[in-house]
Amino acid sequence: MKALFFLRHYNDIDHVTPVIYKWIQSGHQCDVVLIGSPKFRRDFRVQFLSQLPGVRVTHIRELFAWMDYIKWRLQMLLLTRNVRRIKIIGPLVTKIAERFDEKEREPLWRHTAEFLLNRSFGDYHKGVVAFDWIERNSVICVEWVEVVVAMAKNRGLGTVSLPHGDSPHASQLIRRGERFKEPDVTFSAATIFDRVVVPNELCATRFRPFMAEHQLAVLGSPRYCEEWLKILAGLMPPSPLVRSGSRLKIVMFLRKANFTTFWEEVGEVVHMIAQFPEVELIIKPHTRSGWKQSLTKDSSIRQLPNVRVAGDDAHSVHLMNWSDVIIDLATSVVFEAVRAKKPVLAADYLIAARSAVAYYMPETELKCRDDVYEHIKNFLENGCDSFYVEAHRQRFLKEMLDFPDAEVLPRYVALLEQSAH
Repeated sequence: MKALFFLRHYNDIDHVTPVIYKWIQSGHQCDVVLIGSPKFRRDFRVQFLSQLPGVRVTHIRELFAWMDYIKWRLQMLLLTRNVRRIKIIGPLVTKIAERFDEKEREPLWRHTAEFLLNRSFGDYHKGVVAFDWIERNSVICVEWVEVVVAMAKNRGLGTVSLPHGDSPHASQLIRRGERFKEPDVTFSAATIFDRVVVPNELCATRFRPFMAEHQLAVLGSPRYCEEWLKILAGLMPPSPLVRSGSRLKIVMFLRKANFTTFWEEVGEVVHMIAQFPEVELIIKPHTRSGWKQSLTKDSSIRQLPNVRVAGDDAHSVHLMNWSDVIIDLATSVVFEAVRAKKPVLAADYLIAARSAVAYYMPETELKCRDDVYEHIKNFLENGCDSFYVEAHRQRFLKEMLDFPDAEVLPRYVALLEQSAH
């Protein structure tokens, strides 16, 4: 069977790559079209996919005629919320988009969609087209995705939306300006697909208000399942991090800038940790919006001798392998550390949210600055073993990563196969 996968950015490459790997291992073929930054052509996971038999990996600008690509990209920018937020040009872009309306944009959308579908499927009417979770505020505008999906359905092709992450939150009001507890329309765009796949029930609650029950499939986490983690360990590029003589190595993972974070207290915690001379701390900004986070620009923190900010060359897996302990401000990347029994301190008091890690494993939660201090002191004196309540950890693994069982990747392939008929 044939599939066409669209990949946009770091997160969906991270989470969809294991699904593509298993699809190929099951004897199928696919095209992978990168529709985000061209730099992801060099990503180690994309390079891994390029080497698999039966996979064609291409960036979209390599496929379209030069003028078609420029038009496609400009039309995308007209509808992208990030561009409209720019004070100087935002109002102008909005006015242009209003005058150059949907009816005028449609011919280019249809032309580019038809080209991509013809390239992958020709006149063949069996196959599946897969995007990640396309949301209303996506950098790839929903309008074009709607056209691609509609034209794929008209050809008899299946359409599937795959996870580009997980749900690190067990609460709902988590972003700046959120004050009403109601369904988030950001996720309503998912209704255009035949099937939407989520790893667990926490993610499913985002989509359920907008779609029929048969559209939603809860299949476990492809990124954090044991089968993929074993393969990923052999794919990682060499780590730029060197283990020094410090007794306790800590990584702090920050999250996207639009989530509410109490930055003053985060800074206090960093300075307090730095006062332990035997501790070394690395701060990892968010992959896509770290430059917006005030902590990474704080000169007083950058001057601390045992604290540093991770560069782009240090992948999250490198940092977790280097660390003894992780301080987390609600990011799903730490799920891999939980799988490996590495201590994760869920710093819920630093954010306006309840993290999934603290919800499932209360022993991980930091409720105040004293908790941070006592945990670090305890790790230095007694080591990092026996941190979790094992029954809590097993429930987390069962419900968040391995639902309903550990055969995660075969379930994804089965769903894609069913959708392709």
